[in-house]
Amino acid sequence: MTKKYVSISDVKDYVGQEVTIGAWVANKSGKGKIAFLQLRDGSAFFQAVAFKPNFIERFGEEEGAAKFDTIKRLSQETSVFVKGIVKEDERSKFGYELDVTDIEVIGESQDYPITPKEHGTDFLMDNRHLWLRSRRQAAIMQIRNAIIYASYEFFDQNGFIKFDSPILSGNAAENTTELFETDYFGNPAFLSQSGQLYLEAGMMALGRVFDFGPVFRAEKSKTRRHLTEFWMMDAEYPFLSHEESLDLQEAYVKAMIQGVLDRAPQALETLERDTDLLKKYIAEPFKRVAYDDAISLLQEHASDKDADYEAIQHGDDFGSPHETWISNYFGVPTFVVNYPASFKAFYMKPVPGNEERVLCADLLAPEGYGEIIGGSERETDYNKLLAKIEEEGLNPDDYAFYLDLRKYGSVPHCGFGLGLERMVTFVAGTKHIREAIPFPRMLHRIKP
Repeated sequence: MTKKYVSISDVKDYVGQEVTIGAWVANKSGKGKIAFLQLRDGSAFFQAVAFKPNFIERFGEEEGAAKFDTIKRLSQETSVFVKGIVKEDERSKFGYELDVTDIEVIGESQDYPITPKEHGTDFLMDNRHLWLRSRRQAAIMQIRNAIIYASYEFFDQNGFIKFDSPILSGNAAENTTELFETDYFGNPAFLSQSGQLYLEAGMMALGRVFDFGPVFRAEKSKTRRHLTEFWMMDAEYPFLSHEESLDLQEAYVKAMIQGVLDRAPQALETLERDTDLLKKYIAEPFKRVAYDDAISLLQEHASDKDADYEAIQHGDDFGSPHETWISNYFGVPTFVVNYPASFKAFYMKPVPGNEERVLCADLLAPEGYGEIIGGSERETDYNKLLAKIEEEGLNPDDYAFYLDLRKYGSVPHCGFGLGLERMVTFVAGTKHIREAIPFPRMLHRIKP
């Protein structure tokens, strides 16, 4: 068989031509003298149709019948080379189909465990390496890819330089109770919670910088929004105010949503995602509400029918139900700004005239998806930062390099971190974050 391969996503460019596709058999149906193959090659899914009389006419009675029998015996996930003529077909959900003229089996698949029937979550997670092949999981990964691509494009267009931070660190960027600790040649080391501290050093050298990589949080949480290993997009930039930083973050989120609409429309269709909502989030300005005003709103609406959250007081941190209600109340992604310093990170700059509040913001996604970005203006004064580190009970020696940044030409600067998997979950419209990463690591899941 001549093997000039065409990807399924490109078959529309070959209508009326004979092509060869390398693919896996996702499903098979038919009876008698006709067989339907659902094929996938990673780029898309596609239907191929084989007619026994055509095979007999092409290859003769014996060989044609044998080739057609090969098609009839194909099992799920068998890999094949399929040769055929591309035809437009309005009846097909793909818009095109392949009239099969020849087939070659590459690799057999015996007793594939994930059949078209319903399976439990634990079973699917145990077989995650195979579950990824499903139409739904492939669509989510395509959306993840589109978000990553749009991120790099956005940062490049806005003058950012990619700056890599280490995964092993001798200090914590966030909560010290959520660190994964390991031995580093007799000294304690930690898996990175965030590249932020190192990224600030890069900012002082290169201006606008961003980092993208895995981070780790030893949170004993079993919610649909938590992973112990996830990917974070961090950015730091000098000479922007807190409000200008929010403008940048809003533009970034809109660019990612637009990137998915442009690059992965079929994936959104597969997931039955409401694209009108996504377009609304691009078209309308994001809301901005002060933390104290958000608390007052929650208290005011506590008796509403949709107020499925616990009572909350000024000074309390939000739980997931509070975040859900706030974002649903405004109907678009919503920045909650100026949280209490008491439960925010040590490096955040206080609100001028109010030391109890800090210049920070969490971006809450609507539809119940909660926080997707956390950012702040950073403290620039050496003595104030040192005092905050000591107040948190941290060892200043562990943060010597970070403090140094305030000694040699400190400047006003802001930054933020976006959790990739939370963004994927939001844009894809999935219910659980475990589907947003190829191999999720959760409280009780380290394999496969």
